[in-house]
Amino acid sequence: IVITRRKTIIALGAGALMPLASFAQQQKVWRVGVLTSEGVASSRLRMDAFASTLRELGYVEGGNLVLTYRYADGDIKQLPALAEELARTKPDLIFAPNTISVLAAKKAAPATPIVFSNAGDPVADGLVASLRRPGGNITGTTNITTDLAAKRLQMLKEAVPSVARVAVLLDKSGANTKQDDVLASAAKTLKVQLLMTDLLRREDFERRSAEFKKWRADAILIVSGPNNTFNRALLVEFAAKLRLPAMAALKEYTEAGCFMSYGPNFEALYRRAAHYIDKILKGAKPGDLPVEQPTVFELLVNMKTAKSLGIKIPQSILVQATKVIE
Repeated sequence: IVITRRKTIIALGAGALMPLASFAQQQKVWRVGVLTSEGVASSRLRMDAFASTLRELGYVEGGNLVLTYRYADGDIKQLPALAEELARTKPDLIFAPNTISVLAAKKAAPATPIVFSNAGDPVADGLVASLRRPGGNITGTTNITTDLAAKRLQMLKEAVPSVARVAVLLDKSGANTKQDDVLASAAKTLKVQLLMTDLLRREDFERRSAEFKKWRADAILIVSGPNNTFNRALLVEFAAKLRLPAMAALKEYTEAGCFMSYGPNFEALYRRAAHYIDKILKGAKPGDLPVEQPTVFELLVNMKTAKSLGIKIPQSILVQATKVIE
C-alpha cells in the first residue's frame, strides 16, 4: 500500500512584502519520508502519535511539512522497492521504525538521515556504532528486544509456575540474531524447555497445532518482530484455539485476547522519534544524538483469558500490572 500526503499552501498578501531571504526561510518545507513494514490499520495509533507530536513541535502538514508514507503491509519483501520509491522523493529525512525498515532505507538512501523508533538491538544489528555515540547518519530509540525476550519468559513462568514446555513463536523477518541465545540461557535458569518455531499463515494452524500437542507445549511465547507484530491477531487466535497462555511484547496483543504482554509503550517511542526528527531538521547530526532506551514498561494481564484457561494469576504479577483487562 502506498499512501502519499502532499498539500501546499502559498503565502500571499502581507508576506509578499517581506525580504526575499526572510520569505524563503519562513516557507521552508521539510520533506520527511516514512517507511514501515506494517500496514495502515495495524500501525495507526503509533503513526497518529508520531504525527501529532510533530504538530506539537511546529511541523504542519500542508504548511512547512510534507509526510510521504510507504507501507509494506506486512510483506517485508516489498521494503527495498518502497525504499527506492521513497528515496526518489528526495526526503530531508526518513523515519523507519524498525530494524528491517532501517536497513532498506539505508541501502536506498545512504546519505539521508534516518531515525528509528523501535529497533531491537541497533548495535548488534549494525545500525549504530554504539548507543552513546551512534556515528553515521542513523539514530533513534530502541525497544531493547533482546533483553526483554528473557524477561517475558521469566514473567510467564511467574504467572503460571506450572509451565515447563514453552513453544516460542519466532520472527525470522528481523535482523536480531541474539534473541535465541538469550532465550536459551533464560530457559536453562528457569528450568523450562523451549520449542522454537514460527507461524505466518492461518493455513499452518493444523500443522503447528499437531506439533505443539505432540510436544506437549503448555504455554506460548511470542517473540517481537515485524512479521509477528503485523500478524498479532493471527497469533492470538492460534493461542486461543490451543487454549494455551501466551506472553507477547505489545499491549495490542493482550487487548486482542492474549494472556499477557510486557514491553515498552510503542506510541511513546514513536513520539520520541518525532523529537529526534525535530533536532535533526534544526541542524543536529544524527551520529551525535545518543540512542535512547525506554524507561517505562507496561505489563498487561487479560483476566478474562486467564479465567477461561482456568489460571489464577498470582498477586505478585497483579501488583505489577499496568492494566488488567477484565
